[in-house]
Amino acid sequence: MFNAFERAVAARYLRARRGERFVSVIAAFSLIGIALGVATLIIVMSVMGGFKVDLLNRILGFNGHLGVYGQGAPLRDYEALAEKIKAIPGVVSAVPVVDGQVLLTDNRGTSMGGLVRGIAQPDLKAQHAVSGHIIAGSLDAFQGDDAIAVGVGLVRRFGVQPGDQLTLVSPQGAATAFGVVPRVRSYQIVAVFQVGMNEYDTNYVFLPLHAAQVFFQTPDAVTQIEVRVADPDAVTLIGNEVRRVLAGIPIRVIDWQQANNSFFAAVQVEQNVMFVILTLIILVAAFNVVSSLIMMVKDKTRDIAVLRTIGAGRGAVMRIFLMCGASVGVLGTLAGVILGVLFCLNIVTIQHWVEAITGTNVFNPEVYYLTHLPSRLDWHEVVQIVVMALALSLVATLYPSWRAARTDPVEALRNE
Repeated sequence: MFNAFERAVAARYLRARRGERFVSVIAAFSLIGIALGVATLIIVMSVMGGFKVDLLNRILGFNGHLGVYGQGAPLRDYEALAEKIKAIPGVVSAVPVVDGQVLLTDNRGTSMGGLVRGIAQPDLKAQHAVSGHIIAGSLDAFQGDDAIAVGVGLVRRFGVQPGDQLTLVSPQGAATAFGVVPRVRSYQIVAVFQVGMNEYDTNYVFLPLHAAQVFFQTPDAVTQIEVRVADPDAVTLIGNEVRRVLAGIPIRVIDWQQANNSFFAAVQVEQNVMFVILTLIILVAAFNVVSSLIMMVKDKTRDIAVLRTIGAGRGAVMRIFLMCGASVGVLGTLAGVILGVLFCLNIVTIQHWVEAITGTNVFNPEVYYLTHLPSRLDWHEVVQIVVMALALSLVATLYPSWRAARTDPVEALRNE
């Protein structure tokens, strides 16, 4: 497409001589602008994509993909219901769970609200999001009527450790002649988990299923059956199958998409908006390519006239300046991709460096839910960003190149 003569002339124009430094500086700034725009877009999209995937994995790992609830009452005969649900193709597990809200207190009077989840020991061990992140104690002791497993956030809040007591106060107390008396019960901490999501590490505690049933006064009943499936994207179809299998039983089926729809929709909208905003950075840099090429065309008017007089056609002149502008776009895009990919691959290390230098917490888990800055490099997105940056850079070179090709050699030499 481009012959050796055209490539040689374009390469010569890209090397600034004395008196042409200003044009070269503008081209350099255009290159830097494209590189920074591409790198920033790759970094932001990978961080937001990583945040979305990491958050989804932790939520599903902790809560399951689908919940089967009683219609206005706890679920009874839950073991038989769970077996029916397990028989559905695509279902991995169906776990009976008792959920409830409590007030957590210690012997020093410190208190905070919390959520209790009653679950059988084998089922909790099978829940890798918790059992795979035990940092103190052991789930082997998670049995009986006085055992409790707590998150690392609660341990830091109360200053407790395995072996200490934690008191649970239920707002749904027993009615007496003197009014409603809250239910109060102390449990011994046997395990401490760190899911990596601050909301769960700070607010949730686990009780053995029977202990939770006794505490919440729901004997032989559970609040939900937590269902996990092989394919989270097929949860709607499995939910419909659960309704069919349990037809005639008053139940509500809520999947993870319904429970977290507004949250993940907000994350997706924010991701799309950030893509558009950061694309404008590349667009601004592309306008700098236009200005630098127009100035180069004005500066090289005499050279263009000479090229035309020695036989170079309009197409050749246009291709020369297309190469000049495209070179800036290609080099800027390549530099941006390298910078963005290296940043994403070392983002945790960079975060620790910044925190060590500034002495501040760059990624506060109490604000951003997760305990670390996530990054997920999607090469499909990287290719899209590269194609977009190259396309914008190429479009930016069309008008100046067309202006150069339209130069009249006679008028240009006459005006010199």
